[in-house]
Amino acid sequence: MTILSILEYPDPRLRIRAEPVKSVDVEVKTLVADMLETMYAAPGIGLAATQVNIHKRVLVIDISEERNQPMCFINPEILSSEGEVSYEEGCLSVPDVFESVIRSERIKVKSLDENGETSEQALDGLLAICVQHEMDHLEGKLFVDYLSYLKKDRLNKKLAKKARLRSKKEQTDRIPTPVI
Repeated sequence: MTILSILEYPDPRLRIRAEPVKSVDVEVKTLVADMLETMYAAPGIGLAATQVNIHKRVLVIDISEERNQPMCFINPEILSSEGEVSYEEGCLSVPDVFESVIRSERIKVKSLDENGETSEQALDGLLAICVQHEMDHLEGKLFVDYLSYLKKDRLNKKLAKKARLRSKKEQTDRIPTPVI
């Protein structure tokens, strides 16, 4: 298994809409395994293929405390939703940022599993929120898109400052030490 690089906001590749998986083959199974490895290493509770610059409709989730109940959703589709819930979300592609987002409280999802078998599941709680969050990634949408203009503007300024500091550090790291 391989740990993949996670794209970070505002990388434009995060806005690419994922394509449906035509068949669950060895390549897709390897992707699922690599995505789980990447998610656990990050550490996170969900990861969409778009976040690792692979634009296929694949997402993985594990909300268990023990980190031993991985779930895979291939070509997920929300069949129904009801209720509303506000939950403070974070994202591996937007590190160190947490904001409340309103999502459906309960959803019914149809998808393929890692063996290519179709299933329908009624989900609620954190699992329903996580699936909706990751499905947004497959559409090229991020949780920051739900934020008010003011919060998004503040976030963009914070990220721009962080990028400037990182660039300055990289330039300092490249300055050769004089040999005496």
